[in-house]
Amino acid sequence: MASFSKSSTTVLIVFLFTVFCSLHNFSVSSFEFEVGGTHGWVVPPANDSKIYNDWASENRFQVGDTVRFKYRKDSVMEVSETEYKRCNSSHPSFFSNNGNSVFRLNQPRPFYFISGVSGHCEKGQRMIVKVISHEEESPSGGGKSSSGSHVAVSSLGVSALVFLQFVLSFVASNVI
Repeated sequence: MASFSKSSTTVLIVFLFTVFCSLHNFSVSSFEFEVGGTHGWVVPPANDSKIYNDWASENRFQVGDTVRFKYRKDSVMEVSETEYKRCNSSHPSFFSNNGNSVFRLNQPRPFYFISGVSGHCEKGQRMIVKVISHEEESPSGGGKSSSGSHVAVSSLGVSALVFLQFVLSFVASNVI
């Protein structure tokens, strides 16, 4: 077994620990949310016109996540806040009518979605998705979350402790 000097072992440990700790910057994963769950993107029942906004407010959306809209004989549009409030579908920034549309949430801001079928938006087939940046995420949670990135970040903390314990036991066995 090769023996290391105390200073070279310390440099190696500091280097490895720094590399390992910086990995959390690259381990943030994205999550795909299926709008409406098993029901999909449909006109909500008359007594539940806020169903999509209630669903969106129960989830934590982050930059890089996607929302999937599944529907039949309908469409989905991403529109401005003003168009959302007016149920105006004349100038969407995103439009899809393929029955299985995926939209990437690419920046931290609110996204406004409506159905493109006449009358559906007015009946409640619309939704606001508020996207936060990864920096805004609080480690303590702060609300219900369906995003897998919370698990990836918090499990890295445990991995760092296990790694540190390994390094310390390695140093103790090779330096002493």
